[in-house]
Amino acid sequence: MKTYFAPAERLDAESLQKDIEWIGSNPIIEGLLNFASGVLAVLNEQRQIVALNTTFLKFLGIHDPADVLGLRPGEAVNCVHAHEMEGGCGTSEYCSSCGAAISIVSSLKSKEPVERMCALTIEKDNVKRELLFKVRSLPIVIDERTFLMLFLSDITGEQQAAIMERVFFHDINNIVFSILGSSQLLCKDPEYNNELIREIYTSSVHLAREIAIQQSLFQEGVHVYRPLYQDVHIRDIVEAVRNLFVGHPVAKGRELILPAISQDIRITTDQALVVRILVNMIKNALEASEENGQVSLSVEQISRSVSFVVWNKGLIPKNIQKRIFQRNFSTREETGRGLGAYSMKYFGEQILGGCVNFSSSERDGTRFWLTLDLATK
Repeated sequence: MKTYFAPAERLDAESLQKDIEWIGSNPIIEGLLNFASGVLAVLNEQRQIVALNTTFLKFLGIHDPADVLGLRPGEAVNCVHAHEMEGGCGTSEYCSSCGAAISIVSSLKSKEPVERMCALTIEKDNVKRELLFKVRSLPIVIDERTFLMLFLSDITGEQQAAIMERVFFHDINNIVFSILGSSQLLCKDPEYNNELIREIYTSSVHLAREIAIQQSLFQEGVHVYRPLYQDVHIRDIVEAVRNLFVGHPVAKGRELILPAISQDIRITTDQALVVRILVNMIKNALEASEENGQVSLSVEQISRSVSFVVWNKGLIPKNIQKRIFQRNFSTREETGRGLGAYSMKYFGEQILGGCVNFSSSERDGTRFWLTLDLATK
């Protein structure tokens, strides 16, 4: 059978039953299953479940272990990619970037414990859920037979809290510093320049909108962001982006090229939301660029729409490309990551009704774009 990552072969029914009975009669394994408080399963070398504890059963929402014995982990938890290939869990194009699959395969190969983060999308009763697990695989050899202890720790809540701290407070602080800077200039101006007063007002509005944006992300499914639609000049959006990156540490040692907009191009949209999406795109591009590298923002008008395009020279690996917009997925292991690209897609398409996508190749580099309709005249 075809596979893009892990071997597809499974044990025949008779051999699988022997594994299940052998593990079930082993007092060491039985003790570990009863002792472990978290989600725990035992896999054979074909990555099939041959034993699991009651916590795992509760997580799956089943009572009879026979319903999942012989399945692979992704199949048991209803991963949306588990049945894309005939070989099942571990064999699809997505599996080469799956933390759980990498942990299991690496551990079986190296005979060493391996721990990874796993961003998981599951679907049950036609409802999808985005979860984040810390997965630890531990090979054990008993009577010259190798099995794998698979420990799963649900850190979805921890991830959301970390995102709240990293993204919310970081973004809010940037805006607050803008207000403080403008206030300081105002205090030094004896005539109370009206332009500075307007700047303070604009920053205050931006702060209020940013809080609403973050609330929508943090309380997904509870709070829905309500966009403030206005006719906005493209040059105002570009200027807002320019101001946010003046002195920004992520741009240090790299060149950010922004366009000069001379045409009167307008779109009807939520300016704060568009700026936030573009800032996320640019920050990601800057972080992915080498020292002295270039990142550019361009504006392309096609028919009755306009695209904001962020480019950098780097290449996103193909196995990573398939998960770019998945919530909680990140190439970095620490928690608090995996929301930036997801939020681009979520706000750009579900809230603003536009299109957010990307392309990446060695020849052309990486391009992320946001396409929105022009304002109606």
